[in-house]
Amino acid sequence: MTTALPAAAAAPFLNFPPELLLRGQGVKVAFFDVDGVLTDGGLYFSEYPDGHEQAGQAAGFRSSGEIIKRFNTLDGQGLKMLQEAGIAPVVITGRDSAVLRARLQALGITHAHFGTENKRPAAEQTLAALGLDWRAAAAMGDDWPDLPVMGRAALSCAPANAHLEVRQRAHHVTQSLGGQGAAREFCDLLLVASGRYAGMLRKHLA
Repeated sequence: MTTALPAAAAAPFLNFPPELLLRGQGVKVAFFDVDGVLTDGGLYFSEYPDGHEQAGQAAGFRSSGEIIKRFNTLDGQGLKMLQEAGIAPVVITGRDSAVLRARLQALGITHAHFGTENKRPAAEQTLAALGLDWRAAAAMGDDWPDLPVMGRAALSCAPANAHLEVRQRAHHVTQSLGGQGAAREFCDLLLVASGRYAGMLRKHLA
């Protein structure tokens, strides 16, 4: 026999300012940078073992020498929940690596632009492919290359350790650092704004 939780116990503790939730209503696509947003921004380089660089190139990966990235499981769960709620996560990053592609594949993220320094055209390409415009877009970034996308999105967000110019222009700055739950906070904000957060939480409390 199972006992239902009291209504108060099932109510979300998380809340956001109403003006942020208004901006997030109607968002159907969320753009994410990688380094400094989905990771802590650290870059780990190693010399390639003999033949490894050639093998990577043959597999279609740009050979940057980077073989390690640290991702956060809270962020990963948030990205999966966005997809469940009908919000498409899109990655636009200036770098490329096999480990990044493997992580995105594991999360089911199919929209991604790699090795892209000019991020606005990449975002507009994705919006056009999805039949959306900037009014349905949200964006999260931490440095100057992210500003053209963030400045056009209906809702923009920056990690707590983003560059000052980015934090000052973002609609919301997370409490968490990049690669340490900041992306999850952004996902939670979008889920609350969409009206899906409370119902998804109840499913996990059942």
